[in-house]
This record gives sequence, structure tokens and C-alpha cells, in this order.
Amino acid sequence: MREAAFCGQSLWRSVRFLFCRGGTIMLETITSVNGVVNGIVWGPVGLALLFGTGFVMSVRTGFFQFGHFRYWLRNTIGAIFTDRDITAHTEKNDKAISQFQSLCTALAATIGTGNIVGVATAILSGGPGAIFWMWAMAILGMMTNYSENVLGIFYRRKNADGEWSGGAMYYLADGLGSKRGCKKLGRVLAVLFACFCVLASFGIGNMSQINSIAGNMNAAFQVPNLLTGILLAVLSALVILGGLKRVAAVTEKVVPLMALFYILGALTVVLTHITAIPAAFAAIFKGAFAMQAAGGGVLGYGVSRAITWGFKRGAFSNEAGLGSSVMVHASSNVKEPVQQGMWGIFEVFADTIVVCTLTALVILTSGFVDLNTGRMLTEVQGSALVGEAFSTVFGSFGPRFIAVSILLFAYSTVLGWSHYGTKAFEYLFGTKASMGYQVVFVAMVLVGATMKLDLAWDLSDTFNGLMMLPNLIGVLSLSGTVAAITRNYVDRRFHGKRVEPMWSAFAEYQKEEEAEEAPWTKPQTNKERKKTRPSPGRLCRRAGSCHLFLVRAAQGCAPGVPPGGDARLPKGPVQ
Repeated sequence: MREAAFCGQSLWRSVRFLFCRGGTIMLETITSVNGVVNGIVWGPVGLALLFGTGFVMSVRTGFFQFGHFRYWLRNTIGAIFTDRDITAHTEKNDKAISQFQSLCTALAATIGTGNIVGVATAILSGGPGAIFWMWAMAILGMMTNYSENVLGIFYRRKNADGEWSGGAMYYLADGLGSKRGCKKLGRVLAVLFACFCVLASFGIGNMSQINSIAGNMNAAFQVPNLLTGILLAVLSALVILGGLKRVAAVTEKVVPLMALFYILGALTVVLTHITAIPAAFAAIFKGAFAMQAAGGGVLGYGVSRAITWGFKRGAFSNEAGLGSSVMVHASSNVKEPVQQGMWGIFEVFADTIVVCTLTALVILTSGFVDLNTGRMLTEVQGSALVGEAFSTVFGSFGPRFIAVSILLFAYSTVLGWSHYGTKAFEYLFGTKASMGYQVVFVAMVLVGATMKLDLAWDLSDTFNGLMMLPNLIGVLSLSGTVAAITRNYVDRRFHGKRVEPMWSAFAEYQKEEEAEEAPWTKPQTNKERKKTRPSPGRLCRRAGSCHLFLVRAAQGCAPGVPPGGDARLPKGPVQ
């Protein structure tokens, strides 16, 4: 009996050893393979493709981000305060969301821990010069993001619920797939993109963010990880299961407040150390062009690391080229692809040029970096480094300020990515199946708060990069379409040409949009405007736009004004 028991125990130990050993070998294999793939997608090859795509799209659109800087700024952030159509909510039976809501939902996913932890990591690993190359990636990334949004609106479709569905999956399948001999290629790349997006949504779009929140709340306020997970899971269920409109309703309130909260705090720190600002910018430019070494190392090696880490963290931060934010931009109630494209430009501008730059200046002006050599003068890293920088002004409240900022930034990222994953899952399995995905997504919030996720973070990082490859193939192959849509918009809006607008790749949607567009709002040339201009009138300048309001004659309405309508002339071309 004892011998049998002994044999049984020995067998169990052997099985357990083999199982554990097998599990260890499997984890080591996964880690090794992931390291190789990650080194490709986020290495020189992937980053060169990302940079090159931004440059190609900038050239093909005539460097729109520079040439029309005032125009896109006025028609995005400026229009929020002057044009009610930008912020007005759609009707209950309309499944689309407003342009402002689409921006906030995209920024919710974009402005995340990368704007705090990512910037600190870039400076630690690549020196102050990494910030310059982060800017360079962002400037070109503006046109990559612009192109994604233009294609997203142009190739979007309505799903079974009447909601707009768009993204890289659709312009790969219907855009690239429509080219000769590319039908199968387009569909395969679309499916691969959707699969990578779903996998990334659980990692970098959910568990990794929640894990960061739980860790920081525990360190700053001693809140148990499990309690944080339960609270966030309940909140996520209330928001995410309510669909896109509820997600958008939350993000349009949270994102402006969290951005303002962080920007004001960062500005306070930077202005307190205002005398160090010139030296900080000098260190950024010196480090970018090898006039100083990263961390005090060899000069050539320093600039190489500055470029690598600047490009990498820049791409992580603004997500331009990953094809993620276009999935929410495509749900906007906008007609013009270029209009939504301009929101894409502003998205990258706000994320990297504004928020990331402020984080960098907070670190560089607070005395934790030797601005002459680029050497770190402290042992702390990541969010702790930013917290220490804030503590130079806010004292013990500094780390808590960062903990709250990460809570807002990371949780808003979860809300944004929930929609990305939903749309990718919908593409693969249909509209009805998307609710099942959302339930699993909410459950993973609790998992993310209570588990160690080192490998999960690395895997999701790789899946995020793998999304980039098929997306950039689609953007480059359809660069001619983006250029044509941009020219069409410029011809109509800037030069007053009467050409048919390019709003959709599909005839039924194009006709639907044209039917909704009132005939008197179509652009006219100056000559045509003079012919239709009635003679009593007065010029009224309002919100930077010129509108001619007619004085009604005693006999009736002015010519061209519909009975019962307002007496507003057609808008002319933008000057």
C-alpha cells in the first residue's frame, strides 16, 4: 500500500515537473519569438516605414500641415467655439457622433500613460535629444493620421444597426482590394489588422493601462489593487456596454478636463523654473544632432539612441500610423473626408507637440537632468521621475498629482480602445457578436488590476506594432486617392470650382450625402455669386466668416431664398 502511494506521489511529482518545465519552456519560446517580432516592427525597419509614410503623404498633399496651418487650426479647435455644428449632439435615432465627440474619444485613447511614462523613458534612454525626434515623427505623423481619417470617411459603411463602421479593415478590403490583382491581398490584410487590433485592445488598450492605474493608486493612496479593479470594472460596464454614444458622451466631458488639469499643472512647474527653459531647449537640440551624448556616452551612439527612442515613443504616444483612432473618427457625422482629416492633424498636434512637450520641459527644467551632458542626476524612472519633478513645486502632492493624472489618462485610454476592439471584432464576426466582446473586455479590467503583466505588456506592444504594417501598406497604396480627395476639397473650398465632391467611395452613400446637402450651401465662384446677389443687402462679419444677410423687400422674399427659410446667401470659397 505504501509502495503504491509512494509510486503515485512520484508520478505526480514527475507530471507536475514536466508540466511546469513545459510551461516554462513555452513562456521562454513565446518571449523569444515576441522579442524578434517586436525588434522588427518597432526596430529600424518598422520605424523607417512609419517615418517614410509620413513623408510621402506630406509630399503628396503639398505639406498640408504647414501650408494650411491656420486653416486647419481655425476649422478644428477654433471651430469648437464658433460653429455649433461641431459640438452639437446628433439626434437619438442617428447613430453617428459629433466631430468634437469623435476627437475626444480618439484623444481619450491617444493621450495616455505614454504622455507621462513614455516621455520620461525617452529622456532616460535617448537623452534630451529624443524629444526633438519625437517632434519630427509627430510632424510627419500628422499627415499619416490625416490620411487614415480621409480614407476612413471615404470607405466607411453602415452596419446592421445603421452605425458608421470604418477603419483600416475597410480601406484595405474595399480600397486596396479594388485594385487590379489585389482583391485577396486586401482582404487578408484587413483580417490580419482586425485580429491584431482585438489582441492589442486587451493588452495595451485595457489590462496594461488598468495595471498602471492600480499600481499608482496603491503607491500614492494605499488603495488595494482589487478594490481599484472592482470599481473600474463597474464603471467600465456602465459606460462601454452602453455603446459608442455613451462612450463619446463620457469622453467629451472627461478628456477636456483631464487635459486642462494636466496642462495647468505642468505649466505651473515649467513657469516656476522659467529661467531653465532656454537651457532645456538647447539640450534638446544639442542632443538631437550629436553635439552631446545621451546619458554622457559616445556621441554617435548618443544620437542614434536619441533618434530611435524619439521615433519609438513618438509613435507610441500619438498612434499615428497604427490605424487605431480612425475607427472612431469614421463614426463622425461629418461629410467631408478632409474635414475629419484635419481633426487627425490636430489630434497628433495636441498629443505630442503640446502634452508630451510639456512633460519633457517639466523633467528637464526641474534639475533631474544635467543639461550639459544629458546625464540623469536621479535613480528614479518612469512616472516616479515625473512625480519627483512635480514635487519640486507641489511638494508631497506631486506624486499624487501624477497618480491622478495617470488614472484619468489611462482610464480614458481604456474607453477609447474599447471602441477600437469592438469595431475590429464586429468586422470579423458581425455586429451582433460585438456585445460578447464588450463583456469580455470589461471582465479583463479586473484581471489587469490584480495580475503581473510583464509578458502581456510586451505582447500587446508587439500586436500594436503589427497593426501598423498592414495599415501603412493600405495608406501608401491609396496615397493617390488621398491626394485626389485633398485636391477636390481645395478646388471647391479655396478656389470656388464647381466640381462634384468626393465624399464616399460608394455611390449609394455619395447620393445620400448629396441629397442631405441643401443646394444653396454649395460653393460658388465669385462671378456666380455676383449674379445671384440681391440688391438690398448688408455685409455681416461673424466668427471670422463672411455671410451676406438680405434685407427682405416689402414685396416678399429675396430671389433664391426658400419661403419660410432664412435669407442667407450661399457661402463662397474660402479666401
